[in-house]
Amino acid sequence: MHTTNYYDTFIGTAEDCPVDVAEVPPVKGDKKSAANIQFEMIADHPYKYTSDDVVFKVFAEKNDGSREEFFSKGQPCLRASPLVKRYGWGVHHNADGKVAIYGKGTPEYKNFTADKSLKQLKGMRSKKV
Repeated sequence: MHTTNYYDTFIGTAEDCPVDVAEVPPVKGDKKSAANIQFEMIADHPYKYTSDDVVFKVFAEKNDGSREEFFSKGQPCLRASPLVKRYGWGVHHNADGKVAIYGKGTPEYKNFTADKSLKQLKGMRSKKV
């Protein structure tokens, strides 16, 4: 079984993230985007869900299939999330693998990026170099 969970890790925004201050992903039309679903889950319930919970919820909203089937093959982690790639949010994974988001430009975001006790990762770039 594959997993997208990290522990004691901070995922900072992608190097090519277009915003300097975090933005709430806008809702367009009737259907929620992956960014909307992820943002609502994590912002409304910090440190309640793991990355696997969040990634699977996005899949489940749009597809049929079991969690076991979904994770039987590798899945993109939150480094590929539009929250870190486009909207300026960093993702902190605590010691239990539960996640919370912090906006770029906030003191909390800055503190997490400077915390040497955390594994530091960047969101994936949107454009190839």
